[in-house]
Amino acid sequence: MMKRNEHIVLLSKDHHFGLLCSWKIEQGLNKKVELKRIADYVDYFWKNHLDEHFEQEEQILFPYSNDEYNNQIKTEHTALKEMVKMIIHQPEKKLLEDFALYLKNHIRFEERSWFPSLQEKLNESELEQIGKQLNHVHQNVDDNYIDEFWK
Repeated sequence: MMKRNEHIVLLSKDHHFGLLCSWKIEQGLNKKVELKRIADYVDYFWKNHLDEHFEQEEQILFPYSNDEYNNQIKTEHTALKEMVKMIIHQPEKKLLEDFALYLKNHIRFEERSWFPSLQEKLNESELEQIGKQLNHVHQNVDDNYIDEFWK
């Protein structure tokens, strides 16, 4: 597997927390935690991390990427956003399971296909430009949610 370029590694670090989010949802469901508690965490994670992360990918990476990738990623971002809205409105086990799996698969696609294609396609100065933009707007994930229902 290709080593992640230093200029987009911040987004890969975010992905680690996205995978953790999926894991936490799965743990909560396995422990039969009240669905509202899990939904509250999904809401927290969306507002404090995922929404901004999607925006950074779309604003900063899309101009360097091709339509095929951009269309798939935009479609997946939109689907995840809609799932979050439904989860917040009416938490259901199946919806939480689907969200956790969809998020995991989305992250794996970006890590295994999209990011490697960008690294192969772009030259160092383009990657540097991406890095500068990300450093300007990116905030590290601080997932210190109080209700640790997954433990």
